Amino acid sequence: MRLGPARELLRQELASTPAAPAPLLVANCADFVELLISQDASRYNALVAAQEARLTALDRAPASALRDYARAEITLHLGLSQLLFKRLVAGGFHLRSGFHQMQGVVQRYPAFAPARKTLGVCEFAVGSLPEGYHWLLRLLGLTASVENGLQNLAIAAAQPSDFHTESLIYLTMIRESYYKKPEEGLRLAERLAAQQPNNLLFAYLLMSVNKRQHRGEAALAAYRARPTGPGYLAVPYLHHMAADLLLYQGDYGASERENLTFLREFKGQHYRKDAAFKLYLAAWLGGQPTSAVARYRRQINQPGPTDVEEDNYAQHFYHQAQALHPVLTRARLQIDGGYNRQALATLRGFRATPTTLWRDRIEEPYRRARAYQGLGRLDSAWFYFERTQTVAGPKAPYYFAPQAALQQGYLAQQAGNKPKARECFSKALKYPWHEYKNSTDAKANLALRELR
Repeated sequence: MRLGPARELLRQELASTPAAPAPLLVANCADFVELLISQDASRYNALVAAQEARLTALDRAPASALRDYARAEITLHLGLSQLLFKRLVAGGFHLRSGFHQMQGVVQRYPAFAPARKTLGVCEFAVGSLPEGYHWLLRLLGLTASVENGLQNLAIAAAQPSDFHTESLIYLTMIRESYYKKPEEGLRLAERLAAQQPNNLLFAYLLMSVNKRQHRGEAALAAYRARPTGPGYLAVPYLHHMAADLLLYQGDYGASERENLTFLREFKGQHYRKDAAFKLYLAAWLGGQPTSAVARYRRQINQPGPTDVEEDNYAQHFYHQAQALHPVLTRARLQIDGGYNRQALATLRGFRATPTTLWRDRIEEPYRRARAYQGLGRLDSAWFYFERTQTVAGPKAPYYFAPQAALQQGYLAQQAGNKPKARECFSKALKYPWHEYKNSTDAKANLALRELR
């Protein structure tokens, strides 16, 4: 993530060999990473033009596995860059082209591991898209299977190459996130960060895995130990992650400062609504004046995209205009950070009354279930997941019941009860729209495929 020194080395290399595939590919990775992380619209035209120039330069290089791979990889980078900035037609064209090019590279050079790595990621991404996106795949002429994607990634991760670590990261993170293999993800992230403590990408990886696994203290430790300095690419999103972790901890003032830093430094549009929502929570739970709470709430509704689920959730909260329950909100944040005993103590303060919202009546048993699940008390977790779905019925427009069914599926799968797991995953898919339907459906579909 030290792009300045890297670009200087590449400049010298490309001056002597301007059509060499390896430095062209690495130079493109630097530009793509900058654009992806900064989302700086003022850099878009220059960086995309540089990507197109590299594709032209590669046309002058002799055909080889590396040349063809670099061309396909850069084409994919170009497509993703264009999609990120809403150039949908051009982005879709280049994604389709890059995907088919990478398939061709694997067919021509089946032993070339880097191509299998990228093709595996593409196949998994395409194959795991929810049903609502299948029309887009048909329009683009893309078909793939999750199983082929995982197989290609496994082959790439098992072979020595310059892309071995990248292949291993992709495979392990997919297994950690989608197949409930947290130990694998934690072990890899800890090992990589220990081996290269000056690697900001590995520090992010360690922070991210711990956050997903509800290990708030460990995630904060990774954030505080991350390498810093003027040589590193600025990654404002790390401040947004830290703000979440501090919110879980109940350090509302520090959480507010981190999110304000994120909003000040980030050049892109994604996660801004989510940051405003978290600022609202920090101000509200931290007892700030009602004017500050209202200001952050209004900020959620500022113009911006909602294609990221967190932003969509924040916007839905704003339009729903229903006050959150302070006890349930504190408990949710504590559970997200892995503070499960504190969450159960917090939940003892919940008292349902005739005026209690239906949403809150559904959320209360769901929060208990997640806390018990985090503590390993699985019988109690199952009971409250079941209670969540009973209170919700089949059509509640909230994510609690479908998530409860999904978690029951994982519990049944871990217990070796495949028929029950299949029933629970199928039930999770049947619920109508809710804030996290895309990711919930993707996970349920992948779990059902694994049970075949």
